[in-house]
Amino acid sequence: MQRHLISAADLSRDDAVLILDTAEEMARVADRPIKKLPTLRGRTVVNLFFEDSTRTRISFEAAEKRLSADVINFTAKGSSVSKGESLKDTAQTLEAMGVDAVVIRHGASGAPYRLANSGWIDAAVINAGDGTHQHPTQALLDAFTMRRRLTGRDAGLGQDLSGKRVTIVGDVLHSRVARSNVDLLHTLGAEVTLVAPPTLLPVGVGSWPCEVSYDLDAVLPKSDAVMMLRVQRERMNAAFFPTEREYSRRYGLDGDRMARMPEHAVVMHPGPMVRGMEITAEVADSPRCTVVEQVANGVSIRMAVLYLLLGGNEPAVTHARPPVSHHHPSDERSAHTPFAEEK
Repeated sequence: MQRHLISAADLSRDDAVLILDTAEEMARVADRPIKKLPTLRGRTVVNLFFEDSTRTRISFEAAEKRLSADVINFTAKGSSVSKGESLKDTAQTLEAMGVDAVVIRHGASGAPYRLANSGWIDAAVINAGDGTHQHPTQALLDAFTMRRRLTGRDAGLGQDLSGKRVTIVGDVLHSRVARSNVDLLHTLGAEVTLVAPPTLLPVGVGSWPCEVSYDLDAVLPKSDAVMMLRVQRERMNAAFFPTEREYSRRYGLDGDRMARMPEHAVVMHPGPMVRGMEITAEVADSPRCTVVEQVANGVSIRMAVLYLLLGGNEPAVTHARPPVSHHHPSDERSAHTPFAEEK
């Protein structure tokens, strides 16, 4: 594992499988009466959100608290950032406080990379979404959900997604989720197809490691997982399609279309869903839809990432961090194992 998690493209197959396997261990903690581990006691994690987010911020906060980290939530609204403070000034303030990790969401693509490589701060940096660029923990939780659903809950350990066929549908142009998923799923051996109107595909998509189609009905019968993307109206300043009704007719997933998918296939959505636009209520509420699972799995994945980046059970020594150990947490079962239950 590298020191930061900035892009899904930075992960090797072994890194990705290690995170998925570690998340499987973390998911078991959620089944305990006390859902807390002492693993990151004494470590400080800052959630630095320059963009609104409920789902991702709460998911990271839950993961941090389950690992017993000290959590600081920093939102740009009403903060010194809204008064004009730069990312550099904010980073140096956090450095002075001695934080161990920064989870950052920013509207500008590249901001987490800048923070990680600037020398302004000596902390692990986790990208929680930057502009229309990357959202690596979302791709990891999606892959984790697919592996569980398509290979079996425990049969998945050590496995990738080789041979699985994943279709990503909708607003690819504005979607960091789509970019991150294409990168990670390709690394894990899956075959990815993007389905979208030509106006909602980015320039250069031909160089991405995936296929492109404009015909959803042709792709559905050979898909193991179909991921519907939200149409991001807030990032749009032009007419990308004639009407919402026309978009739904060609690229929306309803009960009839879901019936064309193989029996084992699942429907995914990164949330929040716009019911009636890209997905109907019938599909969203069906047992084949994994949206609620994805949210639960997001906490397990983010626990795994924090555990692996912050070295788990090494003592918390401010700024003199030992290298991250590459052992799998299940290799240790002594009293000080990170999976010893909180007393």
